Amino acid sequence: MPTASSQDHNRALLAENDPEIHAALSGEEARQASGIELIPSENYTYPEVLAALGSVFTNKYSEGYPGRRYYGGQEFTDVIERVARSRAKRIFRCEHANVQPLSGAPMNAAVYLCMLEPGDTVLGMDLSHGGHLTHGAPVSHMGKLYNWVRYKSDPSNQGRIDFDELRKTAREHKPKMIVCGYSSYPRDYDYNEFKRIADEVGALTMADVSHIGGLIAGGVMSNPCDYGFDFVTTTTHKSMRGPRGGMILCKKEFRREIDKSVFPGMQGGPHMNAVAGVAIALGKALRPEFQTYARQVLDNAQALAKTLTAGGAALVTGGTENHMMVVDCIAGFAIDGRVAEEALDRVSITCNKQVIPDDPNPPLRPSGIRLGTPAATTRGMGLLEMERLGGWMLEALRHHDDEAALARVKAAVEDMCRRFPVPGIGAEQDGCAGPPAGI
Repeated sequence: MPTASSQDHNRALLAENDPEIHAALSGEEARQASGIELIPSENYTYPEVLAALGSVFTNKYSEGYPGRRYYGGQEFTDVIERVARSRAKRIFRCEHANVQPLSGAPMNAAVYLCMLEPGDTVLGMDLSHGGHLTHGAPVSHMGKLYNWVRYKSDPSNQGRIDFDELRKTAREHKPKMIVCGYSSYPRDYDYNEFKRIADEVGALTMADVSHIGGLIAGGVMSNPCDYGFDFVTTTTHKSMRGPRGGMILCKKEFRREIDKSVFPGMQGGPHMNAVAGVAIALGKALRPEFQTYARQVLDNAQALAKTLTAGGAALVTGGTENHMMVVDCIAGFAIDGRVAEEALDRVSITCNKQVIPDDPNPPLRPSGIRLGTPAATTRGMGLLEMERLGGWMLEALRHHDDEAALARVKAAVEDMCRRFPVPGIGAEQDGCAGPPAGI
């Protein structure tokens, strides 16, 4: 791993030899430190992970798996991959773990391409109701390759899944696989009911828990591996706080097929610097402090949702049961999601525009925005900060075209953020507050 002095030396070399890229890197550090990320798929990774990503593992090709590589010089790459797999199996109580996927989309594609034939029927969540592009969106390659049948949430029942309707759909279409998981669904899933329906129609089960993988690891949300799911996929950043990457967890009967689907089926050599970072993040997730962190993420989400609702914001599903919430900006503020996103950007609060269930507006100008609390929690923010952020957001959205009001909110947000440094960016300066010890 690079030492602090070697990292400083490398930054100095970058500044000298490519000042344009160095300036962009420095600007991004300043942006992240001065404002707050509330995009639920984003987080601040550990300084140790940043060290691994910039380490000499970047230099190494490691096609294959531990003990079965195609190139020599693998004694240390084998160590980190074995450690990552062992920690993943321990945390998620699964029989096999593949830690090589480069990110979430190829991770999911590797499962589909392994277990399905082109044209097979798959039951997945509708994109506008919270599903992901890789869950059968028509614009995706996977959406074109398979016959996707989509289920929806029930707005009349606080956005919960209507399992009677889902069972009816499954019996009618006889899917080969049922996929559950979400990218913008503020509730938890009843994995037991999904598994029961899948068993009734003879379907495979896959849960994409990319958003809540860290919350499952922290023991505060239910684990689909405990319900006998055939496949569970998760990214390793988001609530896990690791590097950008993915993992496939599966029953041992599918181990060989999954490993072959990832390599050589889907990709070449894994990014071993990222695999090292995954191992580090999983090691952190095994500590008691991570359970405290995961609980605080959920508590913070409840506090933020309560503040927004009390101030007149309309939340999809009426609240949240996880780390995220979706705000219907047209219903609450008579503005669309793009206007809301831009207004919050101007006050140093980063969110993303988001479709709402059966949104009549296009994806680039949808009706809502999506918010999440993992990154704010990582910086050590708690319930009081969530109440303040919620209040500032309400003010910015109500006065989105008032530059003076936005300037006041921006100053308040940035003043608060100075007291909560980003890990790896000045976290040791001036005794500032930060995340819990070990996290």
